[in-house]
Amino acid sequence: MASDEGKAFFAKHGFPTYPDPAYATVPAAAATPAAPAVAATTSTPAPVYTYSEGNVVAYTAASLKGVSPKLAEGFERMYPGHHVVINLDGTQALKTQVQNGAYADVFISASNSYTTELTKGGYFVDGTVKPLTSNYVIVILPANNPGKIQSLSDLAKPGVKIARADKNVPVGTATNAVIANLAKKPAYGAAWETSVNTNTITYETSEPAVASKVALGEVDAGFVYESTATAAKPGTISSIAIPREDNYLQTYTIGVLKGSTSKGAAADFETFMLSTQGQQILKDYGFRAL
Repeated sequence: MASDEGKAFFAKHGFPTYPDPAYATVPAAAATPAAPAVAATTSTPAPVYTYSEGNVVAYTAASLKGVSPKLAEGFERMYPGHHVVINLDGTQALKTQVQNGAYADVFISASNSYTTELTKGGYFVDGTVKPLTSNYVIVILPANNPGKIQSLSDLAKPGVKIARADKNVPVGTATNAVIANLAKKPAYGAAWETSVNTNTITYETSEPAVASKVALGEVDAGFVYESTATAAKPGTISSIAIPREDNYLQTYTIGVLKGSTSKGAAADFETFMLSTQGQQILKDYGFRAL
């Protein structure tokens, strides 16, 4: 469970809060009392949702945690009378929950492979799966930079502690690709890759969990999406960019699920997410607009 000190750290520095399984829901926007609920990131069994006219249950990739309240607020403003509950978890966990019969109206994935798997299984309404946004990988460091990391080369220094996501998590797949790409360059090489792997002390089950490790100073560096670095207030963390030619562009998708009993409202939510307003909110939080 996250400590009180850890939660205070996030509140003080404006870094997105990543609740643990002990927290059932968090407010969509603290400044908006009537804002829609956003479910906590968790790897526990899927919460049980039931159908209600005008309501949308959106199973959403955990890396959208920071922007989700604003998206929910914008949707409800565009479609008065509609309400969205955003359930956040690793895409791989959400995919499994859907396959196991959990109720959801919309599925937002950070991995084409999991979207393809659900599509082949017949889980989506035909024609509703569409690209939503995309994200590059970046390295983030604690504000005080305890590992004295100034470049990507420094990630291989002895004693450096690195957090990454598990290979089954979309950002974990992207991170592995980035490291492999860099290892092909003479400036880094196979020895650098081996040292980075050795220095990785934890493989987390979601992108927000990696960010938490870095923000709390439990590791010296972490591989996350650029949107996470954008969501933090200036001066709370630092980051090291990865050259575009070596980076990995992760594409997010959105689709309406066949099991939805609120397909009209679900389609409205997808329309909002793909609209100029929805795309601008994503862009404001460091995601790449379509």
